[in-house]
Amino acid sequence: MELTQVTPPWSNLAAEKKERQLKAIPQGWLISVPPDSVLDVTGYPEKCGILTKEEVEITNTPVDVILAKLASGATSSVSVTTAFYKRAIVSQQLVNCLSEIFVEQSLRRAAELDSYLKEHGKVVGPLHGLPVSLKDQLSVKGLETTIGYVGWIGKYAEENAVLVDVLYECGAVPFVRTNVPQTLLWSDSHNHIFGRTTNPYNRSLTPGGSSGGEGALIAMKGSPLGVGSDIGGSIRCPAALCGLYGLRPSFGRLPTSGAVTSVDGPDSLIASFGPMTCSVEGLKIFMEAVIKSKPWMKDPLTVCKHWSENEYKLVNHGNGKDLCFAILWDDEIAIPHPPIQRALEMTRDALIKAGHRAICWAPLKHQQIVDVTQTMLSAGSQDIVSATSLSGEPIITSMQIDSDEPLDAAFRPKASNITAHQLWHAHKLKRDLRIEYLSHWNATVGQTGTSRPVDAIICPVAPYAATPHGKYGYTHYTMVWSTLEYATAVFPVTSVDPILDRKQVRHQFISDFDKEIYEMYDPATFKNAPVGLQLVGRNLEEEAVIAMTEIISTSLKVSKNI
Repeated sequence: MELTQVTPPWSNLAAEKKERQLKAIPQGWLISVPPDSVLDVTGYPEKCGILTKEEVEITNTPVDVILAKLASGATSSVSVTTAFYKRAIVSQQLVNCLSEIFVEQSLRRAAELDSYLKEHGKVVGPLHGLPVSLKDQLSVKGLETTIGYVGWIGKYAEENAVLVDVLYECGAVPFVRTNVPQTLLWSDSHNHIFGRTTNPYNRSLTPGGSSGGEGALIAMKGSPLGVGSDIGGSIRCPAALCGLYGLRPSFGRLPTSGAVTSVDGPDSLIASFGPMTCSVEGLKIFMEAVIKSKPWMKDPLTVCKHWSENEYKLVNHGNGKDLCFAILWDDEIAIPHPPIQRALEMTRDALIKAGHRAICWAPLKHQQIVDVTQTMLSAGSQDIVSATSLSGEPIITSMQIDSDEPLDAAFRPKASNITAHQLWHAHKLKRDLRIEYLSHWNATVGQTGTSRPVDAIICPVAPYAATPHGKYGYTHYTMVWSTLEYATAVFPVTSVDPILDRKQVRHQFISDFDKEIYEMYDPATFKNAPVGLQLVGRNLEEEAVIAMTEIISTSLKVSKNI
């Protein structure tokens, strides 16, 4: 007797939600999607025929210029929102980066802003008329927020997350939400509802996670500015893998209340929201706008710290002259691949050429810091079981395409029966490690030649560039700074070049794991993948981190004669 395969109820729920997403796409914006053999699709939106010449120009314009034109009335918010919406929808068809699409609502908001400017002769706020994309975590009233859980389909937000309200007050136009991995806690972006997001520069590679939809969308220039979140690297990973600028503020600098998250409740490890964008100017524009709105008046978890122009001018860092950066070449656990090493050398050389200094950074107890982080995360493992049990969907154990072999998600909580006493001990150890690392940083005062400790640390985001799907399993390079609560930015440097980045012969390895990282490198596999690095500042030093990232960006452009 032939057996009939029964579709599980959760699968029907997911299919229905995906169908609703498809119906939200205007039919006139559908394209003929190139075959999977076409890996680099970054240029496709400009030649697919959906965008007009003017819309192509708008979507290629930096954030600061767009805002200036919107404020002067030289262009309208409806025009700008339509242009980016078209490009976002084209991007969705190419790399599957979106979750929520709400065209009519966004265009209605844009029209209201245009009317306000015409009637009052002034802008609503510093982000007046600018389309802003949101990670599928920031609740928008009337929309579902699933973070990749089938069981959360049908849960409509009754109010906005605080950060969304702040963006509306600043005059922004939230216009799409972007795809994430099931549970958020992956450096990849795939779930049972919306499927897999791919890297626009090479669709056989991951865009990273968990803000992978944001990374892919912005890399496609389908959004001028987006908001991601980061607990172990979820802004920095996709920013680096997609060739973007991104900022992970210290927790408390920006509001988090009202957002949906996985493993909710702990005070020891909380995700921090931050901007992702194609231009370094976008980091400052976003942070200054949100902080000047006094978000601590709307969210009790936000630090009452005003935007400091003095800190942005680097008054505590020699006024930005003769800076000393520390280069972390490796974390003494996993040696980075050749493209990452080359990016570090390029950045060091560019800064020295610009008149700054560079010394080597010695990592301090990075494995121990990661271990305590994973212990704290393990306390929330039951949250994942509870969320998936709502629909009966299976917990995704591998992000690989052609294999179900589990790959450690690095910061995915392991099943644990950790006691309160054990968790308190982990908190204490985290505190002690933060104190020890501060002393380690301050002790560099004798090496810099500036009478200050190092101004910032420059280091890899990962030991590799964008990996094949499901192969990104090492988050130590980002997780360390999250646990220490340092403000951290990512900046693009180069891309993988099979000729420049030939595999070097190595006979000695730190460990078996280091050998595994070495053996996975094949220049042809990683071809064209963007390479970014991190700049690490101190706790709540966002203004200075942004300013130093601008200095690095300018130094690299001058060095490359751009």
